[in-house]
Amino acid sequence: MAPVPTGSGYRRQLYRDDAVVLRVQKLGESDRIITLLTRHHGRLRAVARGVRRTMSRFGARLEPFGHVDLQLAGSPEGVGSSLHSVSQVEAVALYGKQFLTDYPRYTAASAIAETAERLTPVEREPSLRLFQLTLGALKALAAGEHAGGLVLDAYLLRAMATAGWAPAIAECAVCGTPGRHAAFSVPAGGAVCPDCRPPGSAHPAPATLALMSALTAGDWPVADASESPVRRECSGLVAAHLQWHMERALRSLPLVDRRETS
Repeated sequence: MAPVPTGSGYRRQLYRDDAVVLRVQKLGESDRIITLLTRHHGRLRAVARGVRRTMSRFGARLEPFGHVDLQLAGSPEGVGSSLHSVSQVEAVALYGKQFLTDYPRYTAASAIAETAERLTPVEREPSLRLFQLTLGALKALAAGEHAGGLVLDAYLLRAMATAGWAPAIAECAVCGTPGRHAAFSVPAGGAVCPDCRPPGSAHPAPATLALMSALTAGDWPVADASESPVRRECSGLVAAHLQWHMERALRSLPLVDRRETS
């Protein structure tokens, strides 16, 4: 990695990585702070200078939901400033352009990006599995082969599994008794058998638990054939389970438009 001089005399390293753009924020009159989920270096923030100017060389490539290849100036190990600088960027796939005018898919992508950021609380801590899940979910939204709400719920279920929070579906969350149980308790960790069922447990339709299982396993024929009431109940359980373990609500989740039917 080659060092690059800065105005303070400190020489910063240059390194490359590919990343998903999670969020952008204005900085000054012409710059932006870009929040990235990178393949090899986890989540980090970088300053992209001059990208809000009309003549910027790569401003359009650093929009939310894009897959980009970057050259960054800074320390991959976290020495020095927490903000890196973007020195080069090439677009791999700008998925956001595929659904900017599709509100259901755009809101689903926003919830995916916020979840990815929340599940990487420590900067520069690699999370390859989460990177691959996030990239795959945005690619699926861009392709438009499945309803945005289904893609979002599949992502949330698999992301929770990487974090160790996967809801129990095929066995009791408390005692481990196998089988499809009739009750579901978010505090208990998922489906619960009659002996372990706590007061206040939900009683979802069997088709709802079957949909959760299909989304977790990537069984899209089953997921795509599900009916709207089942999808709504599944989404409610997934959202409740996620936010219980995060101990904080996602701002973007209530905005997700689930009217999409195909």
